[in-house]
Amino acid sequence: MKKLVIYYSFEGNTRLIAQTIAKAVHADILELKPVQEIQTKSFMKYVWGGQQVVMKKTPNLEPLIVKPKDYDLIFMGTPVWAFTYAPIFRTFFATNKLWDKKVALFCTHEGMPGKTLPNMSKALKGNDLITATDFLNVLKNPDANQEKAEIWAHKILVDIENQHQVFRSINQKL
Repeated sequence: MKKLVIYYSFEGNTRLIAQTIAKAVHADILELKPVQEIQTKSFMKYVWGGQQVVMKKTPNLEPLIVKPKDYDLIFMGTPVWAFTYAPIFRTFFATNKLWDKKVALFCTHEGMPGKTLPNMSKALKGNDLITATDFLNVLKNPDANQEKAEIWAHKILVDIENQHQVFRSINQKL
């Protein structure tokens, strides 16, 4: 089974979780990069980022280094911006039609996940959403969050393998 972790990270929180998952399950990794990133790290990042969300912006995306459609299991992670996913994912969803993939969603935040995961799920209709989780204050508590990410990712693989074993057993009996 080919595995891919797709993520966007502005300050490093989502990157840490994405890299942890990729390492834990031996997955390829794809960082979504806007052609022009928001330049501020101050309070203004909330203003500019929130404006992109509210205005439903689709920032230009740098070319992808892999083809997500070539993978069976895709982990997808975003920071929470204005209680939903980062606008770069709006661009990704519009330009990369995924179909019939097993998808595990995650988000990182410093308060509440809002509707981030349900909104991502809606954007991925036609796929098998197998699970979703969120990670709070990642860079403030990296060890606990990395451990949570490893356990979560391993459980997904075990669940998928168990499901395959059940199907194999049923098919052998037929």
